[in-house]
Amino acid sequence: MGDTIFERMTMDRRTVLAAAPAVLAAGAAHAADRSGTSEIVTMNATDLSAAIRRRDLSSRDVMRAHLAQIDRLNPRFNAIVSRVDGDQLLRRAAAMDEDAAAGRFHGPLHGFPHAVKDTAPVKGIRSTQGSPILRDNIPTADSLVVARMRQAGAVFVGKSNVPEFALGSHSFNPLFGTTHNAYAHGRAAGGSTGGGAVALALRMVPLADGSDFGGSLRNPPGWNNVFGLRPSFARVPSVPNSDLFWQNFATSGPLGRTVADLAMLLSVQAGGDARSPFSLGDDPAMFARPLDRDWKGGRIGWLGDLNGVLPMEAGVLDTCTKALKAFEAIGMRVEAATLTEPAADMWRTAKILRHWSVGADLQAFYDDPAKRAMMKPEAIWEVEGGMKLTGPQLAEASAGRTRIYQAFEAAFAQFDFLVLPSAQVFPFDVKQRWPTEIAGKPMDSYHRWMEVTLPATMAGLPTLAVPAGFGGAHRLPIGLQIIGKRHADLAVLQVGHAYEQASPWIRASLPPAMNGAG
Repeated sequence: MGDTIFERMTMDRRTVLAAAPAVLAAGAAHAADRSGTSEIVTMNATDLSAAIRRRDLSSRDVMRAHLAQIDRLNPRFNAIVSRVDGDQLLRRAAAMDEDAAAGRFHGPLHGFPHAVKDTAPVKGIRSTQGSPILRDNIPTADSLVVARMRQAGAVFVGKSNVPEFALGSHSFNPLFGTTHNAYAHGRAAGGSTGGGAVALALRMVPLADGSDFGGSLRNPPGWNNVFGLRPSFARVPSVPNSDLFWQNFATSGPLGRTVADLAMLLSVQAGGDARSPFSLGDDPAMFARPLDRDWKGGRIGWLGDLNGVLPMEAGVLDTCTKALKAFEAIGMRVEAATLTEPAADMWRTAKILRHWSVGADLQAFYDDPAKRAMMKPEAIWEVEGGMKLTGPQLAEASAGRTRIYQAFEAAFAQFDFLVLPSAQVFPFDVKQRWPTEIAGKPMDSYHRWMEVTLPATMAGLPTLAVPAGFGGAHRLPIGLQIIGKRHADLAVLQVGHAYEQASPWIRASLPPAMNGAG
């Protein structure tokens, strides 16, 4: 990637959308630009959904266009794995068209090609979590979030690639290999929702789903110029779940190329469920409504590098602070903010609770010597770290988590939202397992370089990842985390939507591969 990235990203999606009705009226639904990209795949998900419902587009047209895009770009970027047979998918799309002709619309995802993150069980499709241990695992039932997407009309084309056991923010594994960044082939895509973010950015799918513990719905969007939401704790129920009361760090959530697209998917994923005792019962339809809201007089608290404690690669803070001007453009004030809980204490709390949570999930594999031999070192480190923990350590970490939440609450007495970078580095070389140092400071674990995402995880707060721009020596993408108050998912989406409208460069900045370059 060179300094000319913006010159190479000149197609504005609004131009494509404006032309789409004329193209369809002329019967040229598969019209493509010189790069081979169909105009169908460049449509916003909300516009695509409306076109299918009006029957301006057939599900078969949509499926063919996206399968062609997958065939064109996936061999190079490796975002979608365990692909379903194309003829089978077209038969499913034809059935969707028959339902549409009869007035039976399944929901906002009717006929949408979709690749489920390879950590979520999908009935009949190999679900591996990127691990050789689960190489031949074919679930007999969907997880709740998958079932909701299927019921809303999604047609599953395969899975999106992840790091092994979703550990780490670099999507590579021994089964499927490495996913490459949508904007810089040869650079990391992020993780663990790396495959989903890249497939979305490259228009292989109209939407993507993911999950998040240590930034998996935040770093990949920030590194691929799309949007991702880590919802409030229990906004999207985790079912099945063998530990409903302790395993409350990770959550499923949506990704989209616009905030409105992302919100539409959240309206499908969210909603209470009796099998999840803490799940939120608010009507998820609120997320599908218009997101316009006046933010004049609102206040943004910029947390930056947590008072100089978190090391940042050169250019990250500069790029992010320039992006903050979009909040000022919509009438908000941006001021420096702090958290009362020290960064070192927040890291210690998060590390202990992650050891305990991840270790418990993987303990059964570890206890089997044959399976342990197939586990990556980072997974073994998590399990063994969890095995060493004592009751008093866990009690103190739980108290530390409470202090983190209270620190956010104190800051929200002054600010409407708090903002952090989505990562501490730009996308790194795919051959690198993880960054071992940042700005001369050694990283003492495989996830220390993503320390910036863990405070919001520990607090259980809704956090939206938005693109911040392209920076550093190689002009690479980075994002911002917009953190909202308890259960304020809708407000976070609304302010993110306003930020997006004030940042037209986002929709104009297509991956070079979309224009036949890169």
